[in-house]
Amino acid sequence: MSKPAKLLVTLTAILVTVLVIGTTVMTSLLVIRQGKIDHMMSSFLGNVEDPAQEDDVVIAQRFSIKSTTQISDAYKSGDTSKLDDRDKETLAMAKDIIKEIIKDDMDTFQKEEAVYKYLTTGLKPSNSILTVISDTSNDNDNPHDVLKKRTAVCVGYATTFRMFMQMLDIECKVVHSSTLGHSWDLVKLDDGCWYHTDCYMDSDSGNYRNFNMDDFTCTQSGHEWNTGFFPAASGKKYNYLMTICKEIKDIYAIPKFVMEGIKKREPAISCTFKTKIATPEDEALAKYMVDQLESSIGGTDKFYISSQWTTNEKGEYMLCYFFTYTDDAGNTLTEKQRDKIDNKINNVLNEYKFYETMYNN
Repeated sequence: MSKPAKLLVTLTAILVTVLVIGTTVMTSLLVIRQGKIDHMMSSFLGNVEDPAQEDDVVIAQRFSIKSTTQISDAYKSGDTSKLDDRDKETLAMAKDIIKEIIKDDMDTFQKEEAVYKYLTTGLKPSNSILTVISDTSNDNDNPHDVLKKRTAVCVGYATTFRMFMQMLDIECKVVHSSTLGHSWDLVKLDDGCWYHTDCYMDSDSGNYRNFNMDDFTCTQSGHEWNTGFFPAASGKKYNYLMTICKEIKDIYAIPKFVMEGIKKREPAISCTFKTKIATPEDEALAKYMVDQLESSIGGTDKFYISSQWTTNEKGEYMLCYFFTYTDDAGNTLTEKQRDKIDNKINNVLNEYKFYETMYNN
């Protein structure tokens, strides 16, 4: 091989290496920015022993899954004599939330959804956009800290969700990943089927992407767990995307369907097709349509869009879209409020002229 050719090969290899490293770094930064820090831990933990148990499992070498049945039992019996002060405070906070979000005429699914919506969209303090340094060293991995501080790591979301389910007489288990890097929930609804729900992974959006998944969909979304120990999740009836699914004419109706969803600020939409996707050519056309649409509108400063293919109970292709809206915080101030703040700053700067000379000399 000539020297120029060798040089070209070497430069190509370097470029590929840089691109791979750059992609890895960018991916890590995006994960951190989204608040999914402990979900990254699985890549650093290596080979770990996966215990066939639900409670007293340590996640990310730091957070322990703890039972809260003493709280749910006290709620159902009305006897708090065996609770310590911390558990009593947890119970009081949980009771207030149940009064707020649960109605007498709700069925099991509606109760579960109400808790999911509270945890994924209502935990962050009154829509606060300020970053506040915690006054304790606790990790928000338990219901007491989660409900009091209104923030959580994955174990906090999972154990708090399970506590609410048990208080509402809905069977629920905390699941841990095979790498002990993450945790979420399995919930059994009134159709007799189990469903996976991961409030933590939906905590930035509340868009139902990880709500009431069957095993296949849960695996698709990157979850791995001890399937020999935890019950199989086969339910589809109460998958949120199934409950809102609409039938549209064909794949060429997808763009309008998606734009209408964005216009209405839906968290998620799903559809099947009157003209079925039945051949490899149909599949190729559908994939191309989705890819082109996402390339055209997939990322703005107002929202993010992502899609997922699955099948419904009839085995038909179902297309799901998820939207994360990012422009809400910027719309909270009026023009009058902005002007008042700007004027206050300008008046002080004019009064203290030394500020200008500090940077001009």
